[in-house]
Amino acid sequence: MSVLNVNQNNFESVKSSDRPVLLDFYADWCGPCRMVSPIVDAIAEENPQYLVGKINVEDEPELAQAFKVFSIPTLAVMKNGKVIRRSTGAQPKTQILAMLEG
Repeated sequence: MSVLNVNQNNFESVKSSDRPVLLDFYADWCGPCRMVSPIVDAIAEENPQYLVGKINVEDEPELAQAFKVFSIPTLAVMKNGKVIRRSTGAQPKTQILAMLEG
């Protein structure tokens, strides 16, 4: 499963997913975001049981504000439309998977 580019137009369908959702809030200029990006891509490819999406905070400031994202990268895990876990800063793959697995 590939990573979904999340925006205002498709956010409701992402939010209502029956699978756990991993959201990666990032910006193209952000060094730590570029470190996390290939990890998030790999998680999406290797774990079809999760819906994985990326949100560019510069293109989608309303979504960033709704999630109270003040620093990037921010990772948020959602279940049943609610954020259940989040972290800020670059994280290793094992820690991101642990967030998803709960």
